[in-house]
Amino acid sequence: MAQLHSAPHVLRPAVPGDADGCASVHHTSWVQTYSALLPASHWETDTLERRAETWRRWLEGGVAVTVAESGELIVGFTIAGSGRQVGAHAPVRDRELYSLYVLAAHHGSGAGQALLEAVLPVGTPAQLWVAEDNPRARRFYERNGFTPDGARFHDETLDLTEVRLVR
Repeated sequence: MAQLHSAPHVLRPAVPGDADGCASVHHTSWVQTYSALLPASHWETDTLERRAETWRRWLEGGVAVTVAESGELIVGFTIAGSGRQVGAHAPVRDRELYSLYVLAAHHGSGAGQALLEAVLPVGTPAQLWVAEDNPRARRFYERNGFTPDGARFHDETLDLTEVRLVR
């Protein structure tokens, strides 16, 4: 897929009016990343419309989200917060990266790096969970000092195994 680098990205806090743009990035990124890992039936309920409803709820409810824009288009977003318990795994860091997605056409543009550093400055101890079978994301996080700590969680709902990375 061709990369688009027509304009530098701008980071800013998301506002409620960004729900559709965030939902589009979230849904598109999931389709691009997880289509081969999830059953076709998953997409019957994981629709753009449902994602938009969720994003409206999140942003109106005050969830702190940072977006990356290129021109007027939201091309990525990130969410971080306090370390959480996942399955039987207690948090091992105070901070956790919950979510970071960038449209594939903007991979390599620096948007993902800027988003990560906006919520977890370089060297900040943190944890995150990533799909075990997502080599691109795992390489990105490893370049940023995250390493697996041996914790694994199998999400029964998605039939997807995740691994915890820490720095």
